[in-house]
Parts: sequence; C-alpha cells; structure tokens
Amino acid sequence: MIDLTTFATDAEAFLSAHATRAQSGTPEWGVGDDTLSGYAARSEADELERVRLAKAWKALEFDAGFGWISGPVDFGGGGLTAEHDRIYLEMRSQYDIASLDVYGISLGMVAPSFLKFGGSDVQSVVPSMFRGDLIGCQLFSEPGAGSDVAGLSTRAERDGDEWVLNGQKVWTSVAHLADWGLLLARSNPDAPKHKGITAFAVDMGAPGVEVRPLKMMTGGTEFNEVFFNDARIPDTHRLGDVDAGWGVAISTLMNERALGASGGDIFGVNRSLERLRMLASQPGMGGDDPLVRQGIAKAYSMAETIRYQANAADARRKAGLPPGPAESLFKLASTETLRLITHLAGQILGAHVTADTGEWGLYSWADQILTARRWASPAAATRSCATSSANASSASPRSPASAELLRCDRAATRSGCRHFDLP
Repeated sequence: MIDLTTFATDAEAFLSAHATRAQSGTPEWGVGDDTLSGYAARSEADELERVRLAKAWKALEFDAGFGWISGPVDFGGGGLTAEHDRIYLEMRSQYDIASLDVYGISLGMVAPSFLKFGGSDVQSVVPSMFRGDLIGCQLFSEPGAGSDVAGLSTRAERDGDEWVLNGQKVWTSVAHLADWGLLLARSNPDAPKHKGITAFAVDMGAPGVEVRPLKMMTGGTEFNEVFFNDARIPDTHRLGDVDAGWGVAISTLMNERALGASGGDIFGVNRSLERLRMLASQPGMGGDDPLVRQGIAKAYSMAETIRYQANAADARRKAGLPPGPAESLFKLASTETLRLITHLAGQILGAHVTADTGEWGLYSWADQILTARRWASPAAATRSCATSSANASSASPRSPASAELLRCDRAATRSGCRHFDLP
C-alpha cells in the first residue's frame, strides 16, 4: 500500500496539473460572485453546463486514481484507507474545481448501499457512479411519510421475477438529473411497518417512472417529486432480503450522518457567516451596534461548536469506528445556525432583500434567507432531523459529545434570539 507521504505528493502533482489553487486569505467585499445559496434559480443551459463540468472533473479524477481512493480494488477502487481519502479531500479543497454538489447523495449515500446490499447487477453500476458517469438519488420521503420514513405507502408487489411499483416520493434531491435511485417500498402491508419494507435500486429512466421538478421560493428546482405507475424492475435490483429494507435504510442514514459530519460546509454555514461579518463591517450596516455584534458572536459560537464536533467525528473515523448518534445532530445544528445567520442578515439589510439594486452582496442574501426557511422551518426540517435521528438512533446510548452539541445549539439559539427573535 502506498504510504501517506508518497500519496500526498502524487495528489499534489495531479491537482496542480489540472486545477488552479484557490485564492487564500480573507475574501474581499465586492470581489467575485456574491451568490450565497446553492438553491438559486438556474437556466436549463446553466444546469446542464454545471453537470457537464462536474462529470468532466470526476472522470479525470477517477481515471487518475483519485476518484474512489478507499474503494475495493475488485470494483475499480484504489484499495487505500480512509486517511488517504481525508488527505486528498483536504488537499482538493485548496483548489478551484467544478462544483460537485450533484454527487453528494450519489456517492455519500446511494453508492455505498448499492455496493453493500446489491447483487452483481447493482454492484456493476457503482464504479460508474464514482467516475461520475452516473448520478444517484435517494427515494425515501413521501407526502404522507416525511420524518416517519417507515410510514411510507409506495407499494412493491412481486410478479414472478419482477416487482411492480406504485406510489409517490417527494423532496428527492437531483432526481431530475439522476440515472439511479435507492427506493424504499412497502412489500408486505400486513407486517409491522418497519418489517414490511424492501429496498430496491431503480433505473430512473425505466417506463412508469416520472420525475417532476418542484420549484422553490428561490426559483430553483433542486428537489423533485417522483411517481411510480406500474413501474417494473427485476428482482436482481433488490437490495438485501425481502421485507428487510429498514436495515438498508438505517445503513444509508448512517452514511448520511458521516457525510454531514465530514467537516465540509454542506449548508453554507461558514460561507454565510463570513459574508455576514463582511456585511456588518460595511458603513451603515450596524457593525458598531452592540446588539448586532452580540448576534454575530452567538452565530460564531454555534459554528465553532459544530467544527469541534466535526473534529471529534473525524477522530472516530480514523479509529475505524462507524458513524454514531452524535453525527445525527450535525444537520440539526447546522440548519439552526444558518437560521440565525440569515435572520441576522435580514434584520441588518431590511428592504435591501426585497429588491435588487445591483449593489454587491446585498440582494444576494434573498435566496439564502429563503433557502434557510426551507432547511430550518421548525415545522419541517428541524422536526424532520430530530425525528430521523431518533428513528436511526433509537435505544442508542447518548454520548456526552452529542448531548453537549445539542445543549450548546439550544442554548446559543435561545441566547441569540434575545434581541433578534427567530420567527
């Protein structure tokens, strides 16, 4: 196995040959693109170009041996360790490359479950997913079963060597771009709800599968609803045993936890926080107001708590431990922190977020404020995070680290609301 020093040298050579090193130092006000939200409206041409650039980079990366570093050699992976992965990702973050957001769920959640639970037919598509040729989506949530995943009603009925699917999924990220989906469906309506579910790998282009993009307040269409109307899939696309899909779901959610606790700025918290600091430092934007400064300090405290917990999670991964209950809280803490940041920005900007005057860094907050509403609505995302964490972590011992993260998050949110009341 290649040692870490040699690997880092090879990685640096690859990155420097194919990408430009990112500008270091503190960002400057008025310089560059002021977009904040990853869910802003895009034209169809812009969306296709974004995907094209992402696929080109992933193919280049994979062919050079850096696309699936810790993957099994038999499937085209590098056969190296998670530490090799971590080193490369840290090095890559220092370069300007194409946005790879479209692959977050595909490679962080879908591909690992396909490899672990799929038969040879399903496993054969995994290398193409890591190369970026294929994109995966997760088909869990339903209109009548959001946070209660096990309450799903999409049906899977056996018909010889095939399964017939009928039902609807909703809030499916990148389904409009996906080639494959990881589906949970009810295969035994007479069994207890957690025991009558089967998981499948679904060809998103198969007859009877219809994807309809959902337009958000920002104008973006990242989320979708997916309909199954007598869609047929072979039994060879089943993941795990019949009626044992809940185990597949738990494993997939564990991968989501690891993805959320990877230290990446998955919700744009750090980027938004730095932009908030820059905004408040502009003339007339309240930087001298002690209440504004107090609110920003609270947001920084919450973000630092998340960062420290990410370091702890990284240490657990290095020790070979699987993701645990503590990782479930990253999404919850991140959305609550982003909620505070965007509310502070709205309070500072006032009417500047209602109309675009062309001034850099002002109206661009509008999309992020609307995005934070989608992620952090108390009636939606926060409750969903808490419920899914409870489902996946039921009967798990509560670690001191996870308890501290939740305590700090709640305390900081309450304290931050003292003068900037969150709606």
